[in-house]
Amino acid sequence: MATSYPIKAALGRTAFITGGSQGIGRAIALRLARDGYDISIADIPPAQARVDEVVKEIQSWGRNAISVTADVREPKQIYAAIDETVEKLGPNLFVSVANAGVTQVKPLLECTPEFMENEVRLNLLGLMNTHIAAARQMVKQKSGGRILGAGSIASYRTAENLGPYGATKFAVRGFTEASAKEWAQYGIRVNAYGPGIVDTPMWDHIDRELAAIEGISVGAAKDIRVRRDIKLGRIQQPEDVAKLVAFLVSDEGEYITGQTIKTCGGASL
Repeated sequence: MATSYPIKAALGRTAFITGGSQGIGRAIALRLARDGYDISIADIPPAQARVDEVVKEIQSWGRNAISVTADVREPKQIYAAIDETVEKLGPNLFVSVANAGVTQVKPLLECTPEFMENEVRLNLLGLMNTHIAAARQMVKQKSGGRILGAGSIASYRTAENLGPYGATKFAVRGFTEASAKEWAQYGIRVNAYGPGIVDTPMWDHIDRELAAIEGISVGAAKDIRVRRDIKLGRIQQPEDVAKLVAFLVSDEGEYITGQTIKTCGGASL
């Protein structure tokens, strides 16, 4: 359900997005570019070809866009990516979206320490360090900003075989509240978006893993959950999440902070 939006006039502001090469991150990058932001996409080297495609599409609209390298498991790379963004696009960072993450599927009794540590480093520590790095730049600029992070409906309700993932998303919700309290004095609003089932490569991966655990065919795990849980009757598209992000960073969302807002078609009800 790709949606075309008019390309608005440039705002003179920059949006920094981690994990922007595909899925939700790509949709957010494209939507914010259309809304007037210059875009910096941070991703890992294996995703470079996909990042280049997104950057070229944004540049074709006359908007500035760059790619920077960052594995969010490595804090130094996050800070370097923010510094490179400011160096190339100017000290105009107004939006930071910590979108990069992973969903690992495994029964808890089969989870090794290494398995759980990887999920924590990506989903939680990566987000925390991205938020802090962006906030430091925004405070330096003295112009406020909007910081967004990838939560989930799992930020409120966990699921079987997704225990470590749910734990990280609960923690994202807590960190969103804490950082919103501390940074409001600087004009920085902090929120998280909480998708449910989204039609992305990540959910294709979840479906394959759940199908193996549950002894059903590939495609059935996702289909069952869509038909059973989503009250609006269709699977969510990445653009649906991007709409929420666009609202939260806009003037219309100026009075919202510290929230993890579910966008799940009623799946969490």
